[in-house]
Order: sequence, then structure tokens, then C-alpha cells
Amino acid sequence: MAEYEGEPERIWDEYEWERFLQQQDGKTEKYMQLLETYLDDPERDEIIAREMGWTQLLDAKDWSSEVDALLDEGLAEQDETDIENISRSADTFEEHDLYRAAFALTIWIDQLFDENASFQNEPAAVKLATHAALASAKLAAALSGDNLDEIGMTIAYLKRALKAITISMEAAAQLRTPERKITPSQYAALQHRLFRVRDGIITLMGDYRSEWRRRFGPENFRG
Repeated sequence: MAEYEGEPERIWDEYEWERFLQQQDGKTEKYMQLLETYLDDPERDEIIAREMGWTQLLDAKDWSSEVDALLDEGLAEQDETDIENISRSADTFEEHDLYRAAFALTIWIDQLFDENASFQNEPAAVKLATHAALASAKLAAALSGDNLDEIGMTIAYLKRALKAITISMEAAAQLRTPERKITPSQYAALQHRLFRVRDGIITLMGDYRSEWRRRFGPENFRG
């Protein structure tokens, strides 16, 4: 990736990519919170600029384009890479067995909701569905790139997919009660699908970490 925060251009490992992704998540979340808090304040833009550290905007007149540009600045290069990789490699990730298993899991959960209308108002069921979908999306991001120089980014996205599927597994366990109406056979099928995705992510992370060590040497691996 290109130079970031004054660092020379070099290959990032998974931890540097994760730090970058977390920083962008934090900036976006902070901006959205500020926007919600000061939405009706006549000095909203000045307050947001000050809180975000966008001092160069305090005297600006055209706020909408300037704020959007600054908010997207850190994500622009990442998004450009993601879009390019997805458009170039869509067939690749869609044909990957792990992504197909994750996508099939989301379809299966949708069918479970169709069979159990009460799940729409069940927090554990909603958490199960949303994080299974999130895991599928993170896998798509991880598997879209075909540039081995971005192994660190791939591993970082796989770690996020693993976190999401783990939360889904915890939510599934909460549904294993009579009042929540999931049958033993449904729960067994759900567990099988969840474990298949989780184990696949762990295996793939191991493969990419091995490739990182092979390409860049064990001294550059912090796993």
C-alpha cells in the first residue's frame, strides 16, 4: 500500500492492516455520532470540524464537499483497491468453497426466519443473522484480492470474518431453549454450517500466514 501517515511505502502485515481498518472505523463512527448529536445546531459544521481535527475547514465556505473529502481521505485508497479487486476477481471469491459455504449459511438462516416468524423479534436470532451476513461480506473482501503483496490485508479481513462468525455461534447457542422454538435438528444443522465456516476461516488464515513467512521471512511475522 502507498505511504500512510508518513511511513515509507512497504508491505504491511496483518496487524498494520488491522490498525488501519480500526482507525477508519473509528473516524467514521465518530463523525456519524457528531452528525447525529449536532444535526440541528446552526454551528454544526464548525463543531464537527473542530472535533474531528479538520482545522483547515474552519474558515471554509463549501462544507459538504470538503467534509466528505476529508472523511473519505483515509479510505479512498483502500476503497479504490477493494473496488478494483472485486470487479476483477468477483468470480474468484464467488467460486471459493469457503465463501460459498458462508453465503449458503446466510440463505439457510433466512429460511429459518421464514419458518419461525417470531425470530424477527428475537435479539439472539437477529444477532445470528446479521453477523453471519457480516462474516460473508468480510470473506468476500478477503478473497477478492489477487495481489500476494496484500496478504496482510487478506488476513486482517479473515480475522474480522472469524470474529463475526464467532458471535453468530454464540447467538446460536442462546437459541437452544424450548421457548425460542429452534428444533434439535435445526440446531444441529446450524452448528454444522457455522463450524464449517469457522474452521475454514481458521485453516485459510493459517495458509496465508505460512505464505507470509515464506515470502517475507519468519522474522517479519508477529503471529
